[in-house]
Amino acid sequence: MSNLVEITALVTFQLAQLLLVVLAAPLLTGWVSQCQCWLQNRSGAGVLQPYRVLHKLFVKDAVMAHNASWLFRVTPYIVFGCMWLAAAIIPILAVDLPFSRAADVIALVGVFGLARIFIALAAMDIGTSFGTMGARREMLVSFLAEPALLMVLFTASMISHSTQLPRIVDALAHHQFVLYPSLAFAALAFTMVLLAENARIPVDNPNTHLELTMIHEAMILEYSARHLALIEWASSLKLFAYFSIGIALFLPYGITEAGDWAGLPLAILWLCLKLMLAGAALALLETLIAKMRIFRVPEFLGTAFLLAVLGLLIHFLLKA
Repeated sequence: MSNLVEITALVTFQLAQLLLVVLAAPLLTGWVSQCQCWLQNRSGAGVLQPYRVLHKLFVKDAVMAHNASWLFRVTPYIVFGCMWLAAAIIPILAVDLPFSRAADVIALVGVFGLARIFIALAAMDIGTSFGTMGARREMLVSFLAEPALLMVLFTASMISHSTQLPRIVDALAHHQFVLYPSLAFAALAFTMVLLAENARIPVDNPNTHLELTMIHEAMILEYSARHLALIEWASSLKLFAYFSIGIALFLPYGITEAGDWAGLPLAILWLCLKLMLAGAALALLETLIAKMRIFRVPEFLGTAFLLAVLGLLIHFLLKA
C-alpha cells in the first residue's frame, strides 16, 4: 500500500511539473520581450502578450497550400509534443521524477533533434524558396550546435559519473559545495548554444522577416492559425527547456526531492527567480550585441564547441 501511495505521489508531482511548464513557457517569452522593451526605453505589450497571440491564433481558421502533405499537417503537433517531452525529462522542480528516469542527456538531445528534423522537412514540403532556405540554414546551425551541447552535457556527466540528469543534479546540488573550473567553460559554451538553438541574436532574430537574415521564421511562413500557435508555443517550451537545462547543470540549488510537497512552493519560488534573472540576462545580451552574418555562425558555434571541449579536458587533467 505504501508503494502505491509513493508511486501516486511521484506521478502527481510529474503531472504538476508538466502543467506548470506548458502554462509558464509563454510567460517566459513575454518576460524576455518585456525586458528588451524596457532596455530600449519602450513600454512594451506586457508579459501576457504571448497568451493573447496564442488565443488569437487558436480561434482563426487554418489556411494551407493545396500541395501540403500529411507531414506538413502533423509537424506542429510533433514539434509541440517533443518540446513538452523534453520538459518532462528535465528535473525542473524535483529530481528522480518518473519521466526523468526514462532518458538520459543523449536522448534529450535526440528529442530536440527529432523536432528539428520534422520542422525542416515540413518547411521543404511546400516547395517554397523561403522554406527550403530556412531548412538548410537550420540544419547548418544544428550540425554545429549539437556537438557543442553534447560536450557540455558530457562535462557534467563526468563530474557526476552518470548521464542521467537527475543524478547530475543530485551530485551538484545535494552534496558538498564545490567550484568546478570545467563547468565555467561549459556554462559559456552552453550560453552560446542556447542562443543558436533558440533562434536568438546574434545567430538569428526571432522578430525578423528579412530574407537575408531569418532562419527559424523562414521555415514557418506557410503556417497559420492553430498550427502556427502550436509552433510558437513549442518555441516557448524550447526556450524554457534550455533555461531549465542551464539551471539544472549550473544553478541546481533549490530543486527539491520528488514527492516533497512541503518543499514544492519554495522550489517554484526559486525557479521563478532563476528564470526571471536568466530572461533579463538574455534580454540584456540581445540588446548589447548585434546580429552576425550567417557566414559567421560556424565561427561562433565552433568557438562554443572549443570551449566545451576545453572544459572537458580541464576535468580530465585537473579533476575539477
